[in-house]
Amino acid sequence: MLRNAPKFYEVAKRIVEITEDCIVVAHNAKFDNRILKTEFKRLGFEYKKRTLCTVELAKQLIPGQQSYSLGKLTRSLGIPVSDRHRASGDALATVTLFKMLLAKDSEKSIIKDSIRLEPKLQIEPRLKDIIDELPSITGVYYMHKADGEIIYIGKSKNVKNRVNQHFTSTAPKSKKMQLQVNAVTYEATGSELVALLKESEEIKRNKPIYNRAQRRTIFTHGLFSFTDDKGYLNLKVAKVNGKEKPITTFANLQSAKSFISKTVDEHNLCQKLTGQYQTNSNCFNYTIKKCFGACINDEDPETYNERTSKIIQQHSFENQNMVIIDYGREHDERSAILIENGVYKGFGFYNLNYQINNIEILKSIITPMQHNRDSQHIIQSYLRQNKRLKILKF
Repeated sequence: MLRNAPKFYEVAKRIVEITEDCIVVAHNAKFDNRILKTEFKRLGFEYKKRTLCTVELAKQLIPGQQSYSLGKLTRSLGIPVSDRHRASGDALATVTLFKMLLAKDSEKSIIKDSIRLEPKLQIEPRLKDIIDELPSITGVYYMHKADGEIIYIGKSKNVKNRVNQHFTSTAPKSKKMQLQVNAVTYEATGSELVALLKESEEIKRNKPIYNRAQRRTIFTHGLFSFTDDKGYLNLKVAKVNGKEKPITTFANLQSAKSFISKTVDEHNLCQKLTGQYQTNSNCFNYTIKKCFGACINDEDPETYNERTSKIIQQHSFENQNMVIIDYGREHDERSAILIENGVYKGFGFYNLNYQINNIEILKSIITPMQHNRDSQHIIQSYLRQNKRLKILKF
């Protein structure tokens, strides 16, 4: 078998290539690693690789076995082995054993150790220290250069995890940020809505170099209304152009279509009068008795418009006076987002021991914020997605 086998120097380059950036897994890994290092040393090459030993792992994860030799262990575990004591047979048996050990590792210590040590995802000690100091809270975080300049602002339901993603990402923007960041500060908000509003406002104010994408408008489509020549109030989805004022806005066309489709079903609106069904006669929903016939003038315009007007009022900011109550930074605290005459005024926090009795008391705790199309979109989107929010009208 060995007479016609290649010499080690003939396969050395290939071994380096196939084990690059790899952890060498072997049964009795110290032995295999020692052989490899010795052979490479003879060629004047230092071969260094991290190893995982299936003997040691098996002793930890499958204790009490009579023997931990590959043959006896695989036999006792029901792992089929063909071509014993040959490279392919032993290697395939070791693979099957290693998969079993990974499955038995309920604490995932093998994976966690590997990820932590993986060169591609390795975090510089400076960045690791920053992550260790961050909490797993909902809030806004700020990345600073050594001189204090903010280079990135973000929000997350879990600040620690999100910053960790930035620091382990191999994306070009993340790599640039990793080189420049010197400190990360944060502000707890408790409420995701407050975090979204705060992030949007402070990106516009600070204009961080790595937030260029978020400086653009965060929505593309809106919901609009018009009255047709027969007196019916129509709804339509269209691109936001700045000329018409939308009732509410959407991040993209798909979410707008999804909203209108759901609204039609919930309120028995006409598919034709909401732009869903192009026809000169009745819409499809009329044939299945989900539309009451506005498409063919069977339903009285006044009755139909009453339902449509309620939808517009529900989703419009126009002349609205309300306070949105959401989570606070502590369990005994709540956040309050104030909308006055259809204008977003700002947010604040109050302790549950103190009830908000009137608008003047509320105004005293509010941090003033800018009302703009982005903030309005954020609030309307959040209200659509979180229908159990407490809303106080005044």
